[in-house]
Formats: sequence, C-alpha cells, structure tokens
Amino acid sequence: MGPNVFASEPDFTHGGVGLTSVTKAGGAELLGATVYELEAGARWADLHVHFANEEMIVVLAGRPTLHTLEGSRELERGEVVVCKRGRAGAHRLENATSEQARVLIVSTMLMPEVVEYPERDHVFVMTEAPYTDGVYDPEQHGRLLRVFERGGGKPVPPDS
Repeated sequence: MGPNVFASEPDFTHGGVGLTSVTKAGGAELLGATVYELEAGARWADLHVHFANEEMIVVLAGRPTLHTLEGSRELERGEVVVCKRGRAGAHRLENATSEQARVLIVSTMLMPEVVEYPERDHVFVMTEAPYTDGVYDPEQHGRLLRVFERGGGKPVPPDS
C-alpha cells in the first residue's frame, strides 16, 4: 500500500511541521506532492517566490492562514490555491488556530530553481530540491544549494 494523505507517518518534522512525501514512493520525476501537518502556531517557510515551479495547495484539514504579497487570509477545508511562478505566486503558510492543519502541496519539480525571499532580501538557487537523496547527482558532487543576498550581485540590463 502506498502513502495516504490522511494516514501516513511524516518522513521528518521541523518546527512543529510534519512532512510526508506522497510521490517519492512512486518514483515521480516531474511532479512532487507533500503533506504538511502544521501543529497549532506552526508556520511553514518564509514568504517566498518560485521562478521555475508552480505549486498548488489543497487544504485537507484545519484552517491554515495563507500569506501573500497582497495580504493574508484563512483557508477553509477543501480549498485549493494555485501559486503561479513569479511574484504573483508568493506564499507562506501558518497555522494560527488551536487545532492541527493539514495541507497537500503539489509542485512541478523543474530544476534548476530560483526562489526569492522578499522579506529577507535573499535568493535561493538550487539544482536539486533540498532534503532529497540527490536524484540527478547521487554523489552530490554537482549539487548546488546556495543562498545569496539579493543586492549582492551585479545587476544586468534592463535591471541596472
């Protein structure tokens, strides 16, 4: 039996959030799907913008809060939110309630990826997803996972 979005044990936990991959067992290459269980008061990630990948959030239980560049709002069970590439899709999740929230996040898995963190003024560059076994470079000799200060690079026209 494969993973279950309602009953599988987390692969790992971090900061009150349990993560369970539901696509890894099937060997998905271009599609990722992870269940996030957010305990009361927990948040997942800082506000961030993906430039290569789209994500879709499906609320399975609870009432997590979605934060975007336009503001914040509480999501309802069953609600689906699409996070497009670029600043229009900026997002962060938080559980501001006293009950557990559970969401399924489905993502394209295009690499390399550039992720901007507007509130921290950082840019994250990766050639493979973090917390993975190094699918494209099993020896991890060519894997690139680096964070940069957004203003630290030299602007190129038309941004200069």
